[in-house]
Amino acid sequence: MPKRILIVDDHAAVRRAVTRLFETVPSLEICGEAENGCIAIEKARALKPDAIVIDLSMPVMNGLQATRILRVLLPAVPILMYTSFTNVRLAEEAFAAGVTKVTSKTSPPEALVQELQSLLVDAA
Repeated sequence: MPKRILIVDDHAAVRRAVTRLFETVPSLEICGEAENGCIAIEKARALKPDAIVIDLSMPVMNGLQATRILRVLLPAVPILMYTSFTNVRLAEEAFAAGVTKVTSKTSPPEALVQELQSLLVDAA
C-alpha cells in the first residue's frame, strides 16, 4: 500500500513538480496539497498523511510555525522540510520545531525521494 504524502508549498509550480516526481515512485501517493501552514494543518488533520513535505517560507503561517502544531497533532508522522534556505541555524530551529529532516531545493530531485523514503522506513 503506498505511503500517503501531504505537499505544502506556497508556489503551485513547486507543488506540481514535487507531485509529479513522487507519482513516479509506486510506493508514494500524494493525498493532498496546501499552500500555507494553516491549510496544511487542516489537511493533515483530515487526511492523516504518512509523511509531510513542507516549505519554510510561506504566507499566512510559515513551515516552522505549522510544524510545531503538526507535531502535536501527528507526533509520529515524519516532516521533511524542503526549502531554499538552508544553514546550520535554520536546521537547528527546524529540528527544535519538530522537523524530522531538512533538505535543500537545490539538491537533485532523486535526493528528495531518497530522503522521504528513508524517513518513511525509519517511521515504520
